[in-house]
Amino acid sequence: MPSTQVVADHIQVVDKMKAMQVISLTLLFVLAASAQVLKFGKCPKPAVQANFDVTRYVGKWYEIQKLPTAFQKGECGTATYSPKSPGVIGVLNRELLNNGTVSSIVGSAKVKNPAEPAKLEVSFTGIPSPPGPYWVLSTDYEGHSLVYGCTDFGLFRMELTWILSREPTLSEETIEELHSLLSSIGVSVEKMVPTNQDVDYCSPMNQ
Repeated sequence: MPSTQVVADHIQVVDKMKAMQVISLTLLFVLAASAQVLKFGKCPKPAVQANFDVTRYVGKWYEIQKLPTAFQKGECGTATYSPKSPGVIGVLNRELLNNGTVSSIVGSAKVKNPAEPAKLEVSFTGIPSPPGPYWVLSTDYEGHSLVYGCTDFGLFRMELTWILSREPTLSEETIEELHSLLSSIGVSVEKMVPTNQDVDYCSPMNQ
């Protein structure tokens, strides 16, 4: 017959599990309501761009597709990266809101482990949340970039991904190849949404 202490320890473990389930479900409802993409299970550990060269990566990128996020509300999204110091690049994200104004936010991306330079962590000025993962899964530096980020929340994981291009458009063939790569790690590519990069519509971004 189990001792009183064993029973107490078992009850405590059960209570902790229930608490974790409640927290996880609460996060599920909150994040789902904010249009974030949540899935059951832990984050995958995909291979990233080999021999990533940050000096070739800096410059301007256009957003072509993304998984829905709570913090991006507009269209015509661009990301401009600039060198700051070894292992650190400056970040400037811009988008055109529905009211015709251009929204921008600045931050920095830091390499967490010099042995894995394609795995960066991004933080933004004035936002108290912890740095978010920014993993470059694939890039040819001159045409496309595939960025992935994933955070564990108990029983669930929250995924972010962006397809970027040096130009406002990207070939369907390349997009399909990047979708295939994402699908191989369990990303629901059918949930990705295109970003409007129409030249006329996005003209306020150039003013």
